[in-house]
Amino acid sequence: MADNTLNGRRVLAIVTNYGVEQDELVVPVRHLRERGAHVDVAAVSGGEIRTLVGDKDPGKTVDPDLTLADADASSYDLLLVPGGTVNADTLRLEESAVAMVRSFAESGRKVAAICHGPWLLVEAGVLDGKTLTSYASVATDIRNAKGTWVDKSVMHCGAQGWDLITSRTPDDLDDFLREIGSVLEAAA
Repeated sequence: MADNTLNGRRVLAIVTNYGVEQDELVVPVRHLRERGAHVDVAAVSGGEIRTLVGDKDPGKTVDPDLTLADADASSYDLLLVPGGTVNADTLRLEESAVAMVRSFAESGRKVAAICHGPWLLVEAGVLDGKTLTSYASVATDIRNAKGTWVDKSVMHCGAQGWDLITSRTPDDLDDFLREIGSVLEAAA
C-alpha cells in the first residue's frame, strides 16, 4: 500500500549536470515521490545529469525535469540540495542556485542539504544563527559563514524563521529522509 502522507507537497531538487552523488539525488527523489510528493529535478542545463558514486565512479544517468532557469522557486515547499563534491562546488558558482537558496530562506520555506550540499548555503549567506551538519570537510566553511556545525546524522534547525534539515553523508539518508518527511507532514 502506498504511503501518500506527502500528497500536495512540492519539492525542488537542484543539481549540476555532472558530479552529484548518485544516492543523494536518486534515493530522496524516489522516496519522496513514493510518499506522494511532487518532486522536480532542476539542473543547470537541459541535458542529462551524470551522477557519481563516491565522487569518482560513474553512477546512474538522470534526466532533469527542468532547468534552474525555468524553475519557479515560489511554487515549492522544500528545496533539496544533494551533495557530491564536484556538484556542490560547481553549483555554488551558479547565481540562479544561490538566489534560489536565498529565496527559500527569506520566504520562510524549507531547505534540506546533505554532505557537501551546504556549500551552496554558505555561498548564499543564509547560515548566520543556524545549526547544521555536513560532510566534515565543510565544517570550517559553515563556521566562517556564522553557522554552528555539529557532527550528527541529521540536524533540523528552525532558527531564523525557516527550517533547515541537514545530514553528513549517504550513510545518513534514512535519518535525513525521515526528518524531511516529518517536516513536510507537519506543514501539511
